[in-house]
Amino acid sequence: MAAAATAQLALDGSGIDGSSFISVTDFARDTKWLNTPMEVWTNLGLGVFAILMIAGWWTARRRGPQAMTVALAAPVAVLTAFAAAEVVKKLVAEVRPCRSVPHAYFVDTCPAPSDYAFPSGHAAVAAATVAALFLLDRRLSAVAAVFAVLEGFSRVYVGAHYPHDVLGSAAVALPVAYLVSSALRRWATPLVGSLSHGPLRPWLTTGPIATTAPDRQAVAAGDPH
Repeated sequence: MAAAATAQLALDGSGIDGSSFISVTDFARDTKWLNTPMEVWTNLGLGVFAILMIAGWWTARRRGPQAMTVALAAPVAVLTAFAAAEVVKKLVAEVRPCRSVPHAYFVDTCPAPSDYAFPSGHAAVAAATVAALFLLDRRLSAVAAVFAVLEGFSRVYVGAHYPHDVLGSAAVALPVAYLVSSALRRWATPLVGSLSHGPLRPWLTTGPIATTAPDRQAVAAGDPH
């Protein structure tokens, strides 16, 4: 009874782009051979974005403290953007399509009534990764963008979200992730530079160990100490 009341009070997004949603889910019904791959991708595909961030960290080890700072900031930016999307989701409280458009074809199971639709958390993670990698490596960001489009489409294909849920995720996640990455690049680079000379050095840089002025003088004088 309480669940039904919650659903009745929540926003019905089917009037925004319900026809577009139906067109995509009709396509899903006509391509049943693609249902399982898309259902697997829509969840496990998020691992691709983690791999791209790891790749960014790996290449940043050769590029100095600022690049490493941006690489380390990427997961922080993504988590912050996801959290922002979740706050918006609770405020908007849009009912999932499986309740607003029950006659549509659905690949995914219908979640609990309290699990709202706008914006998409999956799409928010994907879009945030694109923005977080943009300041680090434009090529990795472009690759992430391709997978983000696929992730967004899969959320509509399986019936979990309306198209505007996916677009709303990008509208929230892109600026949040970009601003967080930019701020951490500015504020945390000196800290990462300092840590690069300590025990964490192998994780932060592949550069040569800097030789201090006294050490160079000792080597010139033939003193091994």
